[in-house]
Amino acid sequence: MTESEIAEPLELPRGIALAWGIAAAPQRGPKREMSVERIVDAAVELADADGLAAVSMAAVASKLGFTPMSLYRYVSAKDDLLLLMQEEALGLPPESLDEANGWRARLAEIYRGAVEVYQRHPWLLALPISGSPITPNSSAWIDATLQALAETGLTYDERIAASLTVMGQARWCGTVQAGYGERARTSGLDDAQMAAQESALFDAVIGADEFPELRRAIDAGVFTSTFDPFRFGLERVLDGVDAYMATRGSDMAPEVSGHEWIALEEAELAGDKRYLDALKAVRAAEKALRAARKVERQTLREANERIAKARAKG
Repeated sequence: MTESEIAEPLELPRGIALAWGIAAAPQRGPKREMSVERIVDAAVELADADGLAAVSMAAVASKLGFTPMSLYRYVSAKDDLLLLMQEEALGLPPESLDEANGWRARLAEIYRGAVEVYQRHPWLLALPISGSPITPNSSAWIDATLQALAETGLTYDERIAASLTVMGQARWCGTVQAGYGERARTSGLDDAQMAAQESALFDAVIGADEFPELRRAIDAGVFTSTFDPFRFGLERVLDGVDAYMATRGSDMAPEVSGHEWIALEEAELAGDKRYLDALKAVRAAEKALRAARKVERQTLREANERIAKARAKG
């Protein structure tokens, strides 16, 4: 083997190395009083109390009674701190997984556990997604979803896809609940009061002519219902996975798929002016069309009212 064929050992980014406990410890600094664990715990406490915006190296240092420079000996960048905070807040998958029978029940438990994590630490939802977080706890969640589907015969591509769908459902549920939770804290309203207020606002502006189905939904009480739309969505996703496995049969041979990632046109990503101007013109035309259809519905309604009045007089 030539020297060029010998692969260089991969150097992990410091944040990932810290998460796995394989980063070199600082050689100087207040070792007994300070540690990566204490720094991360303090940062998580700040985020839990006041949101992600409250977390800075200076704020964490102040909470611990040290200078920011002391922190940099342990966590050299804020991005690394955010990664470690995410790892700490995420924790391990729920222990209730051990009592769940079958792939469907196990995925449902993973979903429930993830939603609870977002409820405890809503600031997690504000962290940017720039790739897969390659840390111990995040890896444990991925592994748990793959284990749940291990006996199904799905390919690893399909199992990862199912995992992403379940976790995406949990994240969306967490996002909505976090928003309503913040509103509850600032308004002092409970869930029922917020639902009633929201329903009343819809009721005030939604007409049957312009939004007929939404009007019927409001009248049916959807905005004050205790029905859980997120769990319904999860169950239908799992129904779909179940049906997919049934159609594949016992062979379970991998499907050849031509599906591609959804992506914007390169011209739009590059900021091509002529293309962006064309998109702007399309949006303006769509807006004008919606306005024209609104006038059409209004005119039709008024015409029907005139006809009805004329018939009543005749």
